[in-house]
Amino acid sequence: MTPLEDRATGCVAGAAVGDALGGATEGWTPEQIATRYGGYVEGIVPPYNEDWANARPIAPYHKGDGHITDDTLMTHALIRVYEKAGGHLGAYSMAEYFVPELMGERRWIPELEAEALPLQRIFLAEKWIVARLHYGHVDPREAGVGNIVNCGAAMYVAPVGIVNAADPDAAYAEAIDLTGAHQSSYGREAAGVMAAAVAEAMRPGATFDSVVATCLRLAKDGTRAAIEAVCEAAAGFGHWEGSFETLRAAVRPFDTVADTYRDQGLGARRPSRVHSIEELPLALGFLVVAKGDYRDTVLGGVNYGRDADSIASMGGAIAGALGGLGSIPREWVTQVAEASRTDLEAPGRVIADVARKVHADDAARRRAVEADFATLAAFADRSDRDDHAGRDDRSNHADRSDRSDRAGR
Repeated sequence: MTPLEDRATGCVAGAAVGDALGGATEGWTPEQIATRYGGYVEGIVPPYNEDWANARPIAPYHKGDGHITDDTLMTHALIRVYEKAGGHLGAYSMAEYFVPELMGERRWIPELEAEALPLQRIFLAEKWIVARLHYGHVDPREAGVGNIVNCGAAMYVAPVGIVNAADPDAAYAEAIDLTGAHQSSYGREAAGVMAAAVAEAMRPGATFDSVVATCLRLAKDGTRAAIEAVCEAAAGFGHWEGSFETLRAAVRPFDTVADTYRDQGLGARRPSRVHSIEELPLALGFLVVAKGDYRDTVLGGVNYGRDADSIASMGGAIAGALGGLGSIPREWVTQVAEASRTDLEAPGRVIADVARKVHADDAARRRAVEADFATLAAFADRSDRDDHAGRDDRSNHADRSDRSDRAGR
């Protein structure tokens, strides 16, 4: 594979593996996870609830056993959207391409153990996309306003970073535009920063430090403050074991979701300039603790619990982009692909091809712009020279007139 393909498949497969491993521990505390599994989780494990089909009536999903969740379903859907569009995406692309992906074709859903529309699996905050755009006919640029503010947009925007590989500023801008149809406030901001993190991780020579520095440079408001606080705290650890309480304390002032994860207050998930989602800062924090290592970045998120699948998926996407496909334990890729009946590598190759095409189109467009600007600048330069020449002629004429007047006097 080319480095582009290696990093793209590493990113996409890395996100899916983190998602699948974290699905089993989602919603629980580190202590509950250790009690259920007899210690730290270090690979694929069964569902937390043995009677998973009845344990949570609002979410009767088969999490665990290597099953990918909605994070990966949405990521793969976005890759198919990029493939169909063949270019950059914006808010209107959500209505034109993404909504049909969610409600137009049945897909294999591992958590449902059946083929179904992705719309029938995704969470309420993601169903919002269809409700607002397909049924409500809302302007896509404003459709995210009013939604639950959560990590729903950030969890699937890694492909935006791949398409804008090595250009985090462009990735941030594209993700902010695209996810305006889905999210607002710090949920949308996190999506922009997550895409930028992946774009930087794709850059040759990138490190976990450069990824964090890029995020801090671009992030705004509470999102920036939360990333800074968590990553500063994470720098004091050499392994994720023993870090959970400190990292939770660092993100707590910015997180609106309660310490008792499923018992939020009235201010939870509402727009704010001082708050942040928890998942992205924690994913970056575990990346720092692991110094970019894929395995430990993901296992940190898995054993932290809470929104473990999204934390591990985001961390896995960034670490996978940094290290390429070979950085992911091969047995994890194989086991998750088989358990989920889903090819984890083909979508990465697809988005790499899209990135190559988009970059070529961007380069051609930029060359045309540069040529036009050079013409404009040349006209300006010639006009300046003409002005200078005219002023010189007038000055010389005035000097001759002055000398003639003095001679006459």
